[in-house]
Amino acid sequence: MAIASSAGFLPLAHAQGVHDAPPASAVEHGGMAAGAGKALSPADQQFMDKAGQAGATEIALSTLALSRSSDAQVKRFAQQMISDHTRLARNLDVIAKRHDITEPATADASIVGSLQNLQGSEFDKAYIEKALEGHRKAVELFRNESESGSDALLKSAAARALPIITHHYTMAQQLAKAKAVAS
Repeated sequence: MAIASSAGFLPLAHAQGVHDAPPASAVEHGGMAAGAGKALSPADQQFMDKAGQAGATEIALSTLALSRSSDAQVKRFAQQMISDHTRLARNLDVIAKRHDITEPATADASIVGSLQNLQGSEFDKAYIEKALEGHRKAVELFRNESESGSDALLKSAAARALPIITHHYTMAQQLAKAKAVAS
């Protein structure tokens, strides 16, 4: 699932913490901890925040799927999401570091929490629904950044990630169809 909601982006590769709000230091600095690097535009910063949280949420949900799902196809999808989103996070981490953004991305606790107590086919249905919703939002987010981002490096990274995220959305749609989950 690539995209969740609100803020908390960055080093998706470090996305293991789950909490509702960004740390106070992030709020004080307009979304992320800022440093000596060239500041991002508010729109680019918002993209970083949303993309980071979306990726962190996808990794957290997919990690949960590995232990909560009873379906081999769902587990294969989850493993692919973990692998691809970790790689995407590392690419965005490089850009974040160039802008002295050091706050790690965190998953959306409300989304992760909504699946935490589910098991088996009940978990699978909810996970697939979240993957569909998240990747639909992610495609839009990355498309917008790739078309109208201000930071050339970030815009290019979004453009390179867009086909991967679009493919994830297609995979989620196919999984939903195979498992009879409404998309």
